[in-house]
Amino acid sequence: MRSGSANSLPLYARLESTLAAAIAAGEFPVGSRLPTETELGTQFRASRTTVRKAIENLVARGLVEIRRGTGTFVIQPRITQELTELTGFVEDMEALGHTASAKLLDRMILAAEADVAEQLAVAPGTPVMRIRRLRLANGVAMSLDETYLPRDIGDRIVTHDLDTEPIFSLLEQRYGIPLVEADYRLEAALADHEVAGALTVPAGSPVFLIERTSYSTAGRPVDYEKLHYRGDLIRFTTRLARRKPAGS
Repeated sequence: MRSGSANSLPLYARLESTLAAAIAAGEFPVGSRLPTETELGTQFRASRTTVRKAIENLVARGLVEIRRGTGTFVIQPRITQELTELTGFVEDMEALGHTASAKLLDRMILAAEADVAEQLAVAPGTPVMRIRRLRLANGVAMSLDETYLPRDIGDRIVTHDLDTEPIFSLLEQRYGIPLVEADYRLEAALADHEVAGALTVPAGSPVFLIERTSYSTAGRPVDYEKLHYRGDLIRFTTRLARRKPAGS
């Protein structure tokens, strides 16, 4: 029955499925080039239009990309993350079936610049803790995170192994500081040399810059982050409700 069902699909869909399965099985690893349209047409006895439709669908699924003049190449699949609730990187990746890890780059006390001071509700120049970590999914660098904490909280957080212990978990489970809500600001940006070097991408590569300020009870800001996500490896989705028209 399964074979009959598959054979009832249009040829382009069967070709798409066959190529997707080959990619998943490692027959076409990341970075490799697929056969040309002519070669695929000959192999599957399909017209160029049919082959092109199959390739377009693979592009839409984020499995391959077309590079003009050179061919169609297998790419690292993007992780799709929903922005629907306040969660940390480890929680996000584990929920999607990925293995999350971190690498502590540095930690230091510094004087809060104006933007950090505003987000943490302290006076400019107030000493705060800055923690920089590289966040990885399945061993691949996904984001460079800068976390700013009030000094009294940061001094406690940095006594832990931040390669293995998520800051959100430490705040809530170790120190009894519940995280209630957060403000998110997301924009497209280009990786500078520092960010690019950490993420092992060329300088100028597209990144998502997320600024997130997390609040505890009584509206106290306890965690301000600048998250630089690789633009080629992740996409963010959300679902919005329609605002009720005035007077209805």
